[in-house]
Amino acid sequence: DAGGALAAVRIWWMLRWLGHDAVALLDGGWQEWVYNDLPVQSEIIPRQPRKFTPKPRPEMLVGVESVNAMRINPAYRVFDARTVDRYHGQNEFIDPVAGHIPGAFNAPYLNNFAEDNKMKSVDELRKVYSNLIENIPSQNIVFYCGSGVTSIHNALAMYHAGLGEARIYPGSWSEWITDPDRPVVT
Repeated sequence: DAGGALAAVRIWWMLRWLGHDAVALLDGGWQEWVYNDLPVQSEIIPRQPRKFTPKPRPEMLVGVESVNAMRINPAYRVFDARTVDRYHGQNEFIDPVAGHIPGAFNAPYLNNFAEDNKMKSVDELRKVYSNLIENIPSQNIVFYCGSGVTSIHNALAMYHAGLGEARIYPGSWSEWITDPDRPVVT
């Protein structure tokens, strides 16, 4: 996409969640394509429709009750992909409540990118995420963010680094704060 891969990474995850594994992302997005003067076209080319039968993978996501249990279980790691200031509740400009889920670690998704706005190398990502997850298996790693979109960048980075398939909490912070009985940390 042309906006920091927010839409592209979401569709990458959604297609995989629906059982379509033949999906990839262009590192650097549309800007990188244009920068490299690669061919573009403006006409729409009709394609033959194909039937796709989704086979959802519920193991790729977790709900709010599971996150609530995982956050206090040392066999799991819950990570907040938002910026450090949002994680600490210092700059919440989207949701009506600031802070983070107690027990969650901060792993800002923006740290996955090099200065050229492309993903860091596989080796760099492997080092970062190996340190974050320690010996926790990938299926016990959960990422969330504000609304469930940018957290997927972390799942992608971990997957790209060869560390397995982490899980996503799609409701994320926006859902967590809908129940005033759920704890919040600033």
